[in-house]
Amino acid sequence: MFSPFLFALGLLAQDAEAAPAAAAPAAPAAEAAEAPYPPGAPRDAYGLVAWCYGALSGHRDLRERAMPEVIRIESTFRRPGTSLEEDLAVYDELDALSERNLGLFRRAMEAAERASPQPLNVQGADAVRRGRATWSQAGELSDARLAQEWMSWTLPARCEATAVALERRARLAQPAFDFDRTAPAQDAPAEVPPESTETPGEP
Repeated sequence: MFSPFLFALGLLAQDAEAAPAAAAPAAPAAEAAEAPYPPGAPRDAYGLVAWCYGALSGHRDLRERAMPEVIRIESTFRRPGTSLEEDLAVYDELDALSERNLGLFRRAMEAAERASPQPLNVQGADAVRRGRATWSQAGELSDARLAQEWMSWTLPARCEATAVALERRARLAQPAFDFDRTAPAQDAPAEVPPESTETPGEP
């Protein structure tokens, strides 16, 4: 959907003046969980969620650059019975959805990191970097082409479903992994009061 697969899928026509594609309906949760892995993404749940976080944050970071051209495209290619204001409002809604999904991904990763007996930070940072790298060619594109790619991109269906499942499993597993850290310390031997050095009083 985006580099390295962003540019390979050809979701839009090659003509820089092509009208934006209509958004596809969201897949049901069960189907989303079985959706194909995005090309180049890790296959483990934690790594995939971290990759999705990187890819989505990279897309969101390009919003400021893309929007002027998006407005031009939406203004030029008007669909009958729609208003420019309504169509542009969709991008604000998508931005809010992206923010919520980033929060979900962040929570799921943090829950997995707390539950895991082994450090995951390095693995997660690498997966986030790989996800963001899918937008690495954005700087080489014209504004018109970048806007088309940005408008056509959708979060891979597997991302959200995997994050929900990862957070749930991690929260269930965390008490077991935290046993050694949360178990109460063994009772210390009772302290024996020191012997008194005072001379007992005469009866």
